[in-house]
Amino acid sequence: MNSASSLVATLPAVPDITTCSLRATRLLILGSTSRYRRELLQRLHIPFEVMSPGVEEAPLSGESPRALAERLALVKARAVATAFPHAVVIGADQVADLNGLPLGKPGTHERAVAQLRLMRGQTVIFQTAVAVVCLESGFEQSEVAAVAVRFRDLSDDEIENYLRAEQPYDCAGSAKSEGLGIALLESIDSDDPTALVGLPLIRTCKMIRAAGVALLAGGQVDR
Repeated sequence: MNSASSLVATLPAVPDITTCSLRATRLLILGSTSRYRRELLQRLHIPFEVMSPGVEEAPLSGESPRALAERLALVKARAVATAFPHAVVIGADQVADLNGLPLGKPGTHERAVAQLRLMRGQTVIFQTAVAVVCLESGFEQSEVAAVAVRFRDLSDDEIENYLRAEQPYDCAGSAKSEGLGIALLESIDSDDPTALVGLPLIRTCKMIRAAGVALLAGGQVDR
């Protein structure tokens, strides 16, 4: 695993920007290219930009899924914050935890089939981590929201039909609960319904407020 400082070299010279209509005194950056996280953060109606952290996401030897998710969220936030020390940076990561076995994004149809076959009839803990970093103010916090998801005892045909319909190959655990993937499930147990989608907004709101971002106040404040 590279250090956060060496990872900054992989950041694009010109960021991919998603900016809301308001302007801020302290820049807010989402250190993720996930469209799901971008759409979730847009619910807060605050200005922000989007930048790829460009980090290696492989687990360390013996690392638990929860520890992996939290470490990667921090590494992503720190990488972007090193390039923009004045900004408040959000990093996030999600790992599906099947009895200690980490399951990430499948990437291919074949891997998605294998993941869903492993998870059918099982309870999977989706470990969704968020980190907020501002180097200029010395702020750094991270938390993990665990979501317990019980999968139905799916048939092979159901798995194939679902994957062909939704193609969730960029989702940890190969299922989109906000879409057709809800039909794969028996139950969801969580204190933050947005965590399963990829960014726990309740925790995110708490942390960015602590970092100096004003919510429900028409913009942001500098701290």
